[in-house]
Amino acid sequence: MYTANAQQPLWKSEAYSIYADSVVQQTFHAKAISAKEIVSDYKSPANEYKPAGISFKFSINGKDNEMVSGTDHHFTMDGDRLRSETPLIVFGKQLKPKKASKVTYLKAGSSLLVKLDMRHVFNDFNTKGFYAGGDGSKIYKEDFKAVYIAGSSAPLIWDFDNLVHHTELKMNDDDGDGIYEILLNMNVEEKEKKTLSHWKLETDLSAFPRYQSPYLLGDALYNMSLEEMNRAIEPDSTLRTGKEWAGVWTRDVSYSIILSMAHLQPRAAQYSLMRKVDKKKKIIQDTGTGGAWPVSTDRMIWAVAAWEIYKVTGNVNWLKDAYEVIRNSIYADMKTVYDEETGLVKGESSFLDWREQTYPVWMQPADIFESENLGTNAVHFQANIVAASMAAVLNDQAGADIFRQNASRIKKAINEKLWMPDAGTYAQYLYGRGHKMVSPRTEALGAALCVIFGIAGEERAKQVVSSMPISPYGITCIYPQIPGIPPYHNNGIWPFVQSYWLWAGAQTKNETSVMESIAAIYRPAALFATNKENFVATNGDYAGTQINSSNMLWSLAGNISIVHHVLFGIRFNEDRVVFQPFVPKALQGERRLDNFRYRDAILDITLQGYGDEIEAVLIDGVKASRAEFPASQQGRHSIRIVLKNTTPGAMAVNHRAVEFTPAMPILTYKDFKLHWQKIPGAVKYKVFVNGMPLTETRSTSVKIFPDTVKECQVIAIDQNGLESFASEPFEIVRASFRQLYETEEQLPAAAYPYAGYSGKGFIESGVAVNPVIRFAIEVDTPGDYRIDFRYANGNGPVNTDNKCAVRTLLVDDQPVSSLVFPQRGKDEWSDWGWSSGLTVKLGAGKHVIQLEYKGENENMSIDVNQVMLDVLRITMLGK
Repeated sequence: MYTANAQQPLWKSEAYSIYADSVVQQTFHAKAISAKEIVSDYKSPANEYKPAGISFKFSINGKDNEMVSGTDHHFTMDGDRLRSETPLIVFGKQLKPKKASKVTYLKAGSSLLVKLDMRHVFNDFNTKGFYAGGDGSKIYKEDFKAVYIAGSSAPLIWDFDNLVHHTELKMNDDDGDGIYEILLNMNVEEKEKKTLSHWKLETDLSAFPRYQSPYLLGDALYNMSLEEMNRAIEPDSTLRTGKEWAGVWTRDVSYSIILSMAHLQPRAAQYSLMRKVDKKKKIIQDTGTGGAWPVSTDRMIWAVAAWEIYKVTGNVNWLKDAYEVIRNSIYADMKTVYDEETGLVKGESSFLDWREQTYPVWMQPADIFESENLGTNAVHFQANIVAASMAAVLNDQAGADIFRQNASRIKKAINEKLWMPDAGTYAQYLYGRGHKMVSPRTEALGAALCVIFGIAGEERAKQVVSSMPISPYGITCIYPQIPGIPPYHNNGIWPFVQSYWLWAGAQTKNETSVMESIAAIYRPAALFATNKENFVATNGDYAGTQINSSNMLWSLAGNISIVHHVLFGIRFNEDRVVFQPFVPKALQGERRLDNFRYRDAILDITLQGYGDEIEAVLIDGVKASRAEFPASQQGRHSIRIVLKNTTPGAMAVNHRAVEFTPAMPILTYKDFKLHWQKIPGAVKYKVFVNGMPLTETRSTSVKIFPDTVKECQVIAIDQNGLESFASEPFEIVRASFRQLYETEEQLPAAAYPYAGYSGKGFIESGVAVNPVIRFAIEVDTPGDYRIDFRYANGNGPVNTDNKCAVRTLLVDDQPVSSLVFPQRGKDEWSDWGWSSGLTVKLGAGKHVIQLEYKGENENMSIDVNQVMLDVLRITMLGK
């Protein structure tokens, strides 16, 4: 059956080519020997030309607190020697770069001894009780745990949130003299390959659909993906996330189920989803910033996966159980994360849950909670659509009405608040504090979901697919990239995201996009001989991203979906399976998919031709009027689909090199002027006050008078029009516009030995301890006021765990909405910050502000919902 010409490329670019049986990228080749074997000579170039110059920074307790963000140490190693040594570097004092006569590279086996003077830090601990970090924070003696090194060149990483998990980057002071050292192996010759060079089928795949086409490479990659799926089934019949990642993660397994696991592994899919339900029958948000939900809220993709399982199986008992879980979860979200002002849903970008990879470094977990993201909102839209469909089947008309209204409101808000008409696509998110702005970066998964779920509408969807920037190796998670942040979500391509982008291309009939997406999924799978989790966008290499894994569930699920969902166009409805094939002309010919199980039937499907228009359908040899098969049928059946061999009109794809924005400005204020440093590559700056543009300037300062409350931000813009992140909001506010209330004046101060609080102490609030706190306040002027709290939450690190504290704010006994108090560091109870904020209208006179723990404030921990409260802050925003 392998009739395709192996000498002619099916798809070709300057970066790589795809042939019927192979992939060629520069000097590297991967070849399918048969449908059961692939060989590859790919070798990562990561260590071949490793520059001798490195940038790095020190960290107390794994945080970016040594110097102002963007200020690093620079050192050039001696490329002629195997060992280099830095001078003694004083913590907080920059080691500046020296001009090198030429670019040099490191020899294999090169090492670097780094020496750090911490004596003044410990002196401050002993004399003042704290050290003032370069980022403006105070590190208290009681909170000091360790010193780490972060940096730009492996084994160094810039991921401050995860430094504490990298014990090899912890510096040592063996003699206790305050001088820390670490010896780094800077160019280790890889003893063990990080990926495979050979795959050969070892598993019996007879229980799964068999695929055969004229294209040997596609057949082999399909079989490889099926085998990796088989290996992903744990002994408890749940789906393993990846070779390196044990267990079930809510978003990973849900996206995988939607791609292909619902029909290939329905039992394991059900078990996996129910593993992610808590004892109160709500969906678990198992990863995310600041203690999971509600800072991260994309757990609702669980609902879409649950509905896919029902459409595949028709299991009404499953439907009833899933509906209860989904309904409970949506109702909790409605009270906590639905923004009545914008119509959007708050919470971290779906799957992009590594904050510095997609957010500006100034954003604290409370700021990330306030952000309103494209992908996350698309997920919430579809979860409500699913809930409404489930409610209709189960005769819950009231629920169906609520969920349809939610979906309509979210869809409208996405298209009004996040659509960028000049770019022809959607923005990544709204972000800010008192005033939210649009971040014009694009986000691939969110854009794909807006097309697939019908949020964009038919014409806008076509515009999205033809306008989104596509790099030489595929669609990047975000575009453009953030400078100074290593590859992972930033400067990274994820095959599962590419798979959803492939679906979007097929839905909009963009043949060019479809073929490029197939190529972008086949290339790494063949060259690496496994379905990797991600790879570097700039060079297509698996090495260089912060974390990676082989046998990755959502990557292999996406690879399988090329055949099932796109080429054969299999779509599951409640009472039937429908075929909507899309075959690019380059992949024309006859292909078979045998032993495809659908409920009580087994289907043997033949597909002939190319395009997306069907000429004829025969079921068991009898001509049918529609390309669909009813759920009520049993036994074995043959289906033959003949395509018309027509192609849609030419569709554009926006090819772009991988580009980086300018760095983000950092603001200061002096003599009624807002100042910032000159940003390399920037040609102008845009100044915003209270979220509105004030001026554009080539200068690095602008006059701002403190006559009202002014939240100022600056964006740097390069000659290509690429914009940096907006700077951290800088408040210029007269003292008369702000009131501070010490919490210990309302209730007895807590007895914990924490430091750094203001006034005479702070109070504890938990599920049973001070669950209700009331403040009597008075304002002279009616208007809008922002309310937030200075707090500490040391129940977990910034990037994991599940103990984000949540409270309901009431004004004069009327509930407003929820305030969140995310985790700020494990056992770091002297690290104080500001909660999320709420804007309320207050009339002149006396009011009662109440902070209360209510049932809807239950977090993912359920048992621990604890926060230390220092100060209530009330800021007048305007009349």
